[in-house]
Amino acid sequence: MFAIVTGIIYASVLFLIIVSWIAGSKASRLLYGGSAERLNRKTRKLIVWGCYVTLPATAMIVASLSMTVSMDPVFWEDRILLHIPLAAVPLLAIWLLTIPRLLKLWKKTRGTTGAPLPPDIRKQAAHPMIIVPYQASALGAATIFYYLLVTPVPLELTNAIVPILIWLAASAGVWFVHNRRYVQINLADATFPLNPRRRFLRGLGIFFVAAGVTSLYLVVEYQSSKLPKQISMTEGPMDFGGGTEFIHDDARASLSVAALTGPRDRMPDRQFTLSAAKMTVTLSSGEKVDAWTFNEQIPGPELRMKKGELVEVTLINKDIDDGVTIHWHGLVVPNAEDGVAGATQDAIFPGEQHVYRFVAEQTGTFWYHSHQVSQEAVDKGLFGTLIVEPDSIAEQSSEEDITVITHVWDGAGMSIGDHSGVQRKQVIPGTPVRLRLINTQDWVRQKYVLVDTPFQVTAIDGTDLHESDELQTTSITLTTGGRADLTFLMPDHPVFLSVGGSKKLGILLSRDGSGNIPDIPDNEDFDPLAYGTPTATPFDIHSDFDREFELILDNKLSFYNGQFGFLYTINGEVFPETPMFMVQEGDLVKTTIYNRGTVDHPMHLHGHHMLVLSRNGEPSTGTPWYSDTLDVQPGETYEVGFIADNPGIWMDHCHNLTHAAVGMSMHLMYEGILTPYSVGEETRNHPE
Repeated sequence: MFAIVTGIIYASVLFLIIVSWIAGSKASRLLYGGSAERLNRKTRKLIVWGCYVTLPATAMIVASLSMTVSMDPVFWEDRILLHIPLAAVPLLAIWLLTIPRLLKLWKKTRGTTGAPLPPDIRKQAAHPMIIVPYQASALGAATIFYYLLVTPVPLELTNAIVPILIWLAASAGVWFVHNRRYVQINLADATFPLNPRRRFLRGLGIFFVAAGVTSLYLVVEYQSSKLPKQISMTEGPMDFGGGTEFIHDDARASLSVAALTGPRDRMPDRQFTLSAAKMTVTLSSGEKVDAWTFNEQIPGPELRMKKGELVEVTLINKDIDDGVTIHWHGLVVPNAEDGVAGATQDAIFPGEQHVYRFVAEQTGTFWYHSHQVSQEAVDKGLFGTLIVEPDSIAEQSSEEDITVITHVWDGAGMSIGDHSGVQRKQVIPGTPVRLRLINTQDWVRQKYVLVDTPFQVTAIDGTDLHESDELQTTSITLTTGGRADLTFLMPDHPVFLSVGGSKKLGILLSRDGSGNIPDIPDNEDFDPLAYGTPTATPFDIHSDFDREFELILDNKLSFYNGQFGFLYTINGEVFPETPMFMVQEGDLVKTTIYNRGTVDHPMHLHGHHMLVLSRNGEPSTGTPWYSDTLDVQPGETYEVGFIADNPGIWMDHCHNLTHAAVGMSMHLMYEGILTPYSVGEETRNHPE
C-alpha cells in the first residue's frame, strides 16, 4: 500500500510541475490574444487548464492525507506540513483569484468578433492574479519534488525552511515581473506587441542565473561531501535514547576494543585456516568465474563446530590487494573478533595473517564473510557457511543436514553454492531432513519453496523457534544475509526445494536421487510474526526500557564522497554523520525502525540478536522471533529490543552492501570503550 501511495505522490507531483508550467506560460501570453474573439477562446482553455492543475494537486493531497489514517507521523508529517501547503496554497489562489477573473474576462469577450482588443480588456488579461498562481503552483510542485529527493527527516525547521523561503522569494519575483508589465500596459497605448526576442533573452537570463546558483550549490555540496582522509568509526552525533547521558571520549574511555578478545590462555578445541586468494574457479556446471576465494574455492569451506568449543581461525591473505577480514555474520563473539576493518581491527593485506578466537555460544546456521570492501569481496566469493551444532551427542540426531547457500556468480547467475541448475540427492524415506537456507546475494530478497511435503520453520537467523507449526504451500523469503532452517520427515516420494519459485534452480530429494520435479503450487509467504507458540522472554513490548532509539530509513539524491547519486540515509544522514547509539552495559534497549524509502533495507546489528516486539503496530504473538538481519520493507515500522550485554563498538548497517557502501551505516557504542583503528583514504580500512 505504501509503495502505491508514494508512487501516486511522485507521479502527481511530476504531472503538477508540467501542467502548472504550461498553464502559467499560457496565462502570461494571454494578453497577446490579438483579438477579443481569440482571447475568449484562450480564456476558456485557460480555465480548463485550471482543472488540469487541480487533478494532480488533489491526487497528491489525498494520497498524503491517506497516510495519516494508519501510519506513524514519521511517514507523513513532512508531507502534511510542507508538501500539502506548497500544493494547496497556489491551488486555492487559482480557484479564488485566477478563475473568477478568467470567468469575468470570458463573459466580457463572449460573442465578440475579430476586432482588436480594447485597452481595458487587454489590461485585465495581463493582471498578475491571472498568471502568478499558476506559476507559483509550478514552483511549489518543483519544491515538493526537491523535498521528495532530499527528504528533510527528521523534520526540523533548519532543514526544511530554506526551500520554502526560496519558493516564497521566487513567487514574489514572478509577481514583481508580471506586476511591472501590468503597470507598463496601463501606461501604454492599445498596441502593446509581443516581443519574442525580449522574452527569449529574459528567459535565457533567468536560466543562466538559476544555472549559476545551482552550480554553486552543487560545488559546495560536492566539496562538503568529501570524507576525511582519516576518521574514527566513533564519529557521529551521540544519541542517548532518552536514557542516562554520560561523557564519552577517548581521554575518559578505559577499555580498547583490541582488549575484548576471545580466550587466549588455553588450547583451542577446533582450528581452521582460511587463505584468501584470487583465482579462476570452475563451477560444477562448467562456467569459469574470476573469484576471490577462501582456500581456493567458492563459497569458502564450511566451518562446523560444537556449542561451547573454543574455536581458532587463522586468516592468511595471499594476494587480495584491497585487504580482507572475517566477520562472523549472526554469531555473537567478543568485539575484537568481529572482523570489521577500522572498528575492531586493521584489514589484513597480502603476506599478512590474523588469528580469531571465540567460544561458539549459540547453536544454529550462520555464515562468514570479509568486512573489508565488503560489497566487492562478498560479490566475488569471500564468504562461506558456519554451522554450530549442539554440544551434547544426545541433542544430535541422524538427520540429513543440507546447507543451501545462494549467490549470483558473474557469468553463471543465481546458484546454490557453486552449482547452478537442479541438484539431486538421495535421502532414505523416514529420515529427518534439515535444510539450512542462507541468502548471501546483495539486494536480492530470495524466495524458497519446499514442494510436496509438510515442513516446519525451526530457526530464523540462527535462533531456534518454539513449537513451530506445520506448513504447506508456504514460501520462505530471505533478505540479504538472512537465514532460516526448515525441517521435515522425508516422505516416500520426491521432494523439491525451489530457489526463486521455479523448476530451474533447486534441490530434488528422493530415495535414489531420481524422479520428476513436482509442479510448484501457488503459495503464500511465510510470516513469523504470529508463527509458533509463545514462550517466556527476558523482556517484552511492555517492559520498562532504559533507552529508546529511532532509526528512520530513507533515500535522497545527493553527493557522497564526491560521487553524485541516490543515497540511503539513517535519520536523514549518511556516515559519518549518522547517529552513534550510546549505551551502558546492562541497558535494556528498544529501537523503532521506520522505512520511509522506496526500497527494502535488511538492517544488521553486529554482536546482538534483536527480539522483534511489533510490526506496523501489531505485537509479535507467536514464538519469540529473534533476528540479526531484519528485512524492513518500504512503509514498515518495527519495534525491536535487545539487552546491551556485549561491550564494544558494534556496526549497525544495511546489509544491502550497495547501500552500506554509500554511507548507510552507523554504530552502537558502549560507555568507556574506544578503538585504536580508523577508516579513510589514508588508512588501510574500508569496511562498507
